[in-house]
Amino acid sequence: MPDAYDSPWKGAMDAYFQDFLALLFPEAHQGIDWEKDRTSLDTELPKLGPSHRLGGRTVDKLVEVSRRDGGKALVLVHVKVQAQKDLRFEQRMFVYHYRIYDRYERQVVSLAVLADTRPDWRPAGFGYSQWGCRLQLDFPVAKLLDVDWEVLSESTNPFAVLVQAHLKTQATRADATGRLHWKLALVKGLYESGLGREDIVRLFGFIDQLMKLPEGLETKFSIELAMFEDEKKMPYVTSIERVGIRKGLEQGLEQGKLAMARESVLEALEVRFSEVPDALRKRVESVTALTDFRTLLQTAITAASMEAFAQRLDGIVAPD
Repeated sequence: MPDAYDSPWKGAMDAYFQDFLALLFPEAHQGIDWEKDRTSLDTELPKLGPSHRLGGRTVDKLVEVSRRDGGKALVLVHVKVQAQKDLRFEQRMFVYHYRIYDRYERQVVSLAVLADTRPDWRPAGFGYSQWGCRLQLDFPVAKLLDVDWEVLSESTNPFAVLVQAHLKTQATRADATGRLHWKLALVKGLYESGLGREDIVRLFGFIDQLMKLPEGLETKFSIELAMFEDEKKMPYVTSIERVGIRKGLEQGLEQGKLAMARESVLEALEVRFSEVPDALRKRVESVTALTDFRTLLQTAITAASMEAFAQRLDGIVAPD
């Protein structure tokens, strides 16, 4: 299953642009007057006209901001998410820069986020010199591999969560079980971060977009998250029915897939109590009403013990 980085990054920068700069480009953040309005110029970017010789190019953010010294500036943030070295990256940053300058005739600040997996790839400028004529563009770079994990973990900056999710998505590309572990850890950390409900739900969405899981592990993730929410009395994510187990169950109810509903209940029991006795498993499998599985799923997630679940099952299927 290929990982998709662009959409969550764009969404997160739209929602947390100030936090994004504070975390990765503190000098630029300090130079901006955040009490004044900012103007997004993203819709103007297609008019700059990409060149086929440089490949497909997109500028993720172009924002007009006010400087603390009273002037105006354009902040260009070019996020290139890739796994391999790009020999044209520096040239593309330069082309972006001069085209935006030519369009607006205003100072442009180019910033680059290197979100790749190659520690040795560190482009930071473009230039040339010939016969006394010299041109040089140097741009600040944030290499995500350089960011200290402990700093991210202790940060109160909401954008730090996205960077953590990005790094762990890359690190667990071939380790679905490890990704399940880290996805749960990051989402649980949101609940304990002190952030408000709106931020928690929004950041959960970015994590969920990044850290895709196979269907079976997504079910386990949903079950454990539901139990955690119940324990913490914080029904943030499940309350909007984003959790995969409930979504899967709704699909099962609509499509008449009893097997999906049975599997959801049994997996919930396995996650919570490790092992399901064969006799109990057979009784669950004997349930034929889809509406009963909704009740059984809720009980499997919240029951204090396997015996408590069995007692609830007695009301649906008579014991042997």
